[in-house]
Amino acid sequence: MTKENMSFPVTKVEDTGQEGPIRCIFFSEFHPTAGPKITCQVPDNYISKDIFDNVSVYIIPKAQLQRSTITVTLKDYKILGFPIKIDNKKYARNAFYFNLCFVCDAEARTVHYEPVVKKMSDFLMALEVENCFLSASKNKTRLLEMLYQVMNDLNMHKMCTLTEGTMTSHLKVVRLAPEPKPVLDHQVPIFLEGREAFRSDQWDLTTQQVLPYIDGFNHVARIAAEADVENNLVKSCVQNLVYYGVVTLIPIFQYSNVYTTTPKLKELAKNIELQAQCIEYTSKSSRQPAFLRDIYRMYASMTHGNSIRDLCQRLNPQTLRINERKLIQFGLIEGLIRRVHKYPILLPDNHSEEGRNNPLYKYFTGSYSLDEICCTTGQSSAQIEDIVERDPSVVMLWK
Repeated sequence: MTKENMSFPVTKVEDTGQEGPIRCIFFSEFHPTAGPKITCQVPDNYISKDIFDNVSVYIIPKAQLQRSTITVTLKDYKILGFPIKIDNKKYARNAFYFNLCFVCDAEARTVHYEPVVKKMSDFLMALEVENCFLSASKNKTRLLEMLYQVMNDLNMHKMCTLTEGTMTSHLKVVRLAPEPKPVLDHQVPIFLEGREAFRSDQWDLTTQQVLPYIDGFNHVARIAAEADVENNLVKSCVQNLVYYGVVTLIPIFQYSNVYTTTPKLKELAKNIELQAQCIEYTSKSSRQPAFLRDIYRMYASMTHGNSIRDLCQRLNPQTLRINERKLIQFGLIEGLIRRVHKYPILLPDNHSEEGRNNPLYKYFTGSYSLDEICCTTGQSSAQIEDIVERDPSVVMLWK
């Protein structure tokens, strides 16, 4: 448990909850004689004095936890705060402690409110430093109005603008994407925009080392080997890039692959913008772009049992000015086509000699695709397909 995000006690993993409304906002401070207390809250008395007293040590914590996001999870509530200490000899005990807190349902997801709580707390701190806005009792009514405005605006519009005197703060709840699935060795990361759109200095050193090897064809295990970066670190980097929408993951490209169209292909026939993107992406040359009808015909010819090799021999994309590898990439990124994977399965109650002696057979369960087996074992797909072909006790499932 880190200093930056602490929960007392933790009842549920943060990211598994659903986003919910803000139920209450309260402002608490440390009174020099009365100790921690709630100065104002909306709605009134939503957090009772008894409940606050039980958690006040976390709401107004010790100095080392100042300016840290703190989440307190109770039976019915989750309290999110960002405690702040302002040092100045004009205050009793030479410091002013306060914490602006959002209260949500106990099982609600609150991580998307963390930047808002921090930004509003910094705004209030600036008002206090400027004109003692928080410590002067005459301003409590105005502070209460602010809390009402913030709760209503954020719940209804996900944004709020606060103005006090010459100071303004714009608050906005940014919807966070769900955590991406774990990245696998045989998956291929590909940029969703041109590589030039991303400055490498925006990323940590490991990611900077990995980025040059992301070309839409190298799978994760190969990137790790070529970049000389530990495999799990590469997976973490790629997962992070997927989360931020920099890359997506597609299957390994081979001419023996089989693809099939999805219902989204019909959009290519109607969407002019998608057509222009497709022609630009898949053409061998921008000076002599491919014709949409030829691109569409190649996509439409992708069916079960038709490999890319078969398709290229029949339609000859080179003469059609089409880059077949880029054609596959674009189709996968846009969801126009999907890969038909092969899964070797050893039939039950089989005791063939080869099945007992060949370590590859432990992967013939129907749970491992041919790509995954090849990447794990170092065998080529042709080698594994040859084994399957020779052994009648093994069948290949296509899906």
